[in-house]
Amino acid sequence: MREKELEDHMLSFLAGDADVLVSTTIIESGLDIPQANTLVVERADALGLAQLYQIRGRVGRSDLTAHAYLFYPDSQELTPEARARLATLADHTELGAGFAIAMRDLEIRGAGDLLGAEQSGHVAALGFELYVELLGEAVAELSGQRRPVARPVRVDARVDAYVPASYIGSEALKIDLHRRLALTESEDDLRELHAGTEDRYGPLPEPVENLFAIQEAKLKLARLGADYLVFRGGRATVGPVELGSGELRALRGRVETAVYTTARREVSLRDEEFDGAIRLVDAMLETRQAA
Repeated sequence: MREKELEDHMLSFLAGDADVLVSTTIIESGLDIPQANTLVVERADALGLAQLYQIRGRVGRSDLTAHAYLFYPDSQELTPEARARLATLADHTELGAGFAIAMRDLEIRGAGDLLGAEQSGHVAALGFELYVELLGEAVAELSGQRRPVARPVRVDARVDAYVPASYIGSEALKIDLHRRLALTESEDDLRELHAGTEDRYGPLPEPVENLFAIQEAKLKLARLGADYLVFRGGRATVGPVELGSGELRALRGRVETAVYTTARREVSLRDEEFDGAIRLVDAMLETRQAA
């Protein structure tokens, strides 16, 4: 259809002049028609998992119960990959299942071989951050570059840290943001990514800000030489670190309530906000640099 004809048909369906819309997969591209509550997909086995997920999301966009019927040939004729795709959709029907479906899609299709045509890999078995790290090391090695080994650090924070669907609707774009976060190697890179994300999608909601804060903490812990930051129940703990008496006095000059446990080589601080944990790491870095 020409653009004007296409627009007229969609507006007519939106206005309720027609009860049924017959379409190609073009409808997966972000249409929001709340009154549409029944979807029928012919030859669902021929479509990709992410594509089916997006198409299924065209119904159920109001308080009315919605139904999606995916038609395909007899199961004996389906390829193993097609059966896996359809089974994944059937297993993940709850709200917010997009990330689980995206990871399953990566496992089914493979993340790909950047230097060839082979599709292989098991990202879910490795974990996304480790996969990105291994991928970066492999690319650097094959391109003849020397890549510094990142210090393994852990941030265990009881805060909401995720990308809401209301902020970024596309699962592929959500995964891309997680990938870019995991690949940042300096605080300058992180600030640049923060500014770019805000420019593209708007002000960051609190869960996304927490994602950036966690990555910032990891970069600073690596500079500090610590292995972990734990933030639970209003208490932040950083360790293991060695503090002499002079360093401890200097640290308490910056954070009066900081407590150092010699036996565990841990610095802890009571604070109800995760920002307090970041401030503790900043104070420890300033103390180390001053020494």
